[in-house]
Amino acid sequence: MAYNIGIIGTGYVGLVTGNCFASVGNNVWCIDIDQEKVNKLQKSICTIYEPGLDKLLTSNNANGNINFTTDLEECVKNCNIIFLCLPTPPGEDGSADLHYVLQMADSLGQLIKKLDSNNKTNSKKIIINKSTVPVGTADKTTEILLKYLPKDRFAVVSNPEFLREGVAVEDALKPDRIVIGTDDNEIVAIFNDLYAPYVRNGNPIIFMDTKSAEVTKYAANSFLATKISFMNDLSAYCEVVGADIEKIRIGIGTDSRIGNKFLYPGIGYGGSCFPKDVQALSFSANSVGSPLSIVDATQRVNYEQINRFFARIEKRFNHLKGLKFAIWGLAFKPNTDDIREAPSHKLINFLLNKGASVSAFDEEATETTKIVFGDKIHYAEKMYDTLDNADALIICTEWISFRNPNFDLINEKLNNKIIFDGRNLYNLSDMEKLCFEYHSIGRKTIINH
Repeated sequence: MAYNIGIIGTGYVGLVTGNCFASVGNNVWCIDIDQEKVNKLQKSICTIYEPGLDKLLTSNNANGNINFTTDLEECVKNCNIIFLCLPTPPGEDGSADLHYVLQMADSLGQLIKKLDSNNKTNSKKIIINKSTVPVGTADKTTEILLKYLPKDRFAVVSNPEFLREGVAVEDALKPDRIVIGTDDNEIVAIFNDLYAPYVRNGNPIIFMDTKSAEVTKYAANSFLATKISFMNDLSAYCEVVGADIEKIRIGIGTDSRIGNKFLYPGIGYGGSCFPKDVQALSFSANSVGSPLSIVDATQRVNYEQINRFFARIEKRFNHLKGLKFAIWGLAFKPNTDDIREAPSHKLINFLLNKGASVSAFDEEATETTKIVFGDKIHYAEKMYDTLDNADALIICTEWISFRNPNFDLINEKLNNKIIFDGRNLYNLSDMEKLCFEYHSIGRKTIINH
């Protein structure tokens, strides 16, 4: 059956989730406080870059399955299933900031009470935390709602998202698994029905208590981040002893117990999830006197990886003042315009602080980067334009357009045939034949004689 669903927050998670629910026939109300953003979405102008999302948005608007508004009361009046897709940014101490989530819980409690008194709503409200939140948040949300409503008037559910930027629409429509935190049998039946269109291939809907569901999200992201940091840590060792991290990646990735995903060495993980979630899990564990040593090490290695990469650049040139560097890739990963915690931005800051200049190109993240750096760096319209009079090329993001470039043109434009590849895009033997000086991650350096 079709449900009336409220989505509070039209950021990355909310916009993808809302459109995917609408695409299978549900009636969706998406709420945001930003009127300008709402106006754009009403006109099918996508406010984030995510492959396939623009087509879904246009189709849902045309079909009338999705509504964008700033009117929270309209949403609550029409919907008995309400997803909280609100930001939980890291605080100064590393904890997840629950201000937006708990404030919205308070607003919902007041609003439902008001509508009840006017006989404008009588359906039980299911409030779902879709945001990534620390253990105990469902309990805190319940406590706030109980100030305004009787216990049988609402239910609080944990339903963490597992969306990967760049393939989020596919993840939402064909999830590996769906995790639901609830002990209410009525909710179990509703969610089995709500998510039935997405699990026709047999992937599981997993029900558990809310605390376990909340920890599951943090545990999943922290484990994946740990795999990345392990490979990055190992890459430093490989460089010292002369081993090849890429061959090692294949050697261990074919072990079914390990798997071949998240084993690619690079200049560190970034984005809106891994850095903040690893930090939040570490804080939560330390705050209850049960520190997670591996999680703490994961953070440390990730922090050190970009510093180590920059140190190699600095050592190669002795001094950077007055030098110009071309940077390919600004987004923290390909197929997104997200620059949150992007290693490229940390590297740009290092270079600027040492007196170097930067010319950068990215497929999608130029405008988001301009918000951060303004006119402090040059933004090229084409990838090869970054190379004019540059002293070296630095690759920070593995966009597919960077994988097979015109090396003759790179040679012609660069002042020096030097590439620092933070994503290991090129074959060592090819770089040797082309006589490039080539610095990559966890592999030998090719010296141009």
